[in-house]
Amino acid sequence: MDIIIGVGTLLVVLICMSLFLNFAPYGKEGLQALSGAACSTFLPQAFLSYAIGGVFDIPFFVQVGDTLGGLGGLAVGILTCIKLGISPVYALIVGLSLLKVKLLPAFIAAYAISFLIKQIEKRVPEGLDLIVVILVAPALTTLIALAIQPSVIAVLTQIGSAITAVGDANPYVLAIVLGAIIPVVGMTPLSSMVLTSLLGLVGTPMAIGALCCTGNSFANFVLFKKLGYGTKATPFAVAIEPLTQIDIIAEKPVQLYGSNAIIGMVNACIITAFGLVINVTGMATPIAGFIVAFGFNDTVPVLLCGLAVAVSSMVLAWLFATFFKKHDISVSVKMPTLKRARNQNA
Repeated sequence: MDIIIGVGTLLVVLICMSLFLNFAPYGKEGLQALSGAACSTFLPQAFLSYAIGGVFDIPFFVQVGDTLGGLGGLAVGILTCIKLGISPVYALIVGLSLLKVKLLPAFIAAYAISFLIKQIEKRVPEGLDLIVVILVAPALTTLIALAIQPSVIAVLTQIGSAITAVGDANPYVLAIVLGAIIPVVGMTPLSSMVLTSLLGLVGTPMAIGALCCTGNSFANFVLFKKLGYGTKATPFAVAIEPLTQIDIIAEKPVQLYGSNAIIGMVNACIITAFGLVINVTGMATPIAGFIVAFGFNDTVPVLLCGLAVAVSSMVLAWLFATFFKKHDISVSVKMPTLKRARNQNA
């Protein structure tokens, strides 16, 4: 039952993110803001507090990192408003109103208030609109955020607990599920960082997410190189950030999504066997995730696990690429986000 609940809640979150991305007004821009906020707060905290301050016992870096990690509400408030086309001054007003609010409630509040501010900018005379925004936006934004924060945090905690319960009872089952999903999500506009942040994954599940993304960077490099996708620089670009090559990925879903899912499952089992943990959320990113692992584990196991993941990724990717060169499987996926972006730019 724990397996069904854990996997089911994970799939529900993915479905909700997909629906928001494809059908909500400015859904793509909203998720970009959410991902950017996670990157600008969780990553510095992980690097400074754990990878540097924790490993080398430097309290100053711990303090700086923890300060940045606590500014998720501020960051997502500002970025969301800017992404939705709000004036930077108004974006700062909204962001500062969300200083002490958690990431997701702050995002929801900023996303909602942005539409009101857009109407104020449109309908209120210039000059007077600033006063109206000052009188309305901070109080209303804070009210929305504080009203929804308890229930949002409770739901996310419940989801995270359900997934953790699966790991406690059947660690390799959870490893296979997370290994298949997280790296593939990282190759879509949904963002693996946002997914793991929303789920609140820590411990071994977060280590799986982080190092699977690291391994799949090696896999994508080999796949793109051997299959001849893009230019000579493309394999390096996709290894660093898969979304830079989203058009090619969408055209070759079986070769790339399918291979990455299977490779991710194998890597997840390797990571679980090493018993690595990462006790900070949102680290499902290729380079930073691996580095942050040193802040929570002994150096030798991290190095050995990283080496094993890299080797297995490259070997499996080479085997898959060899197979796909002999057996052409032509299936393409039209991503709604790409189509919408083109229509908006037209």
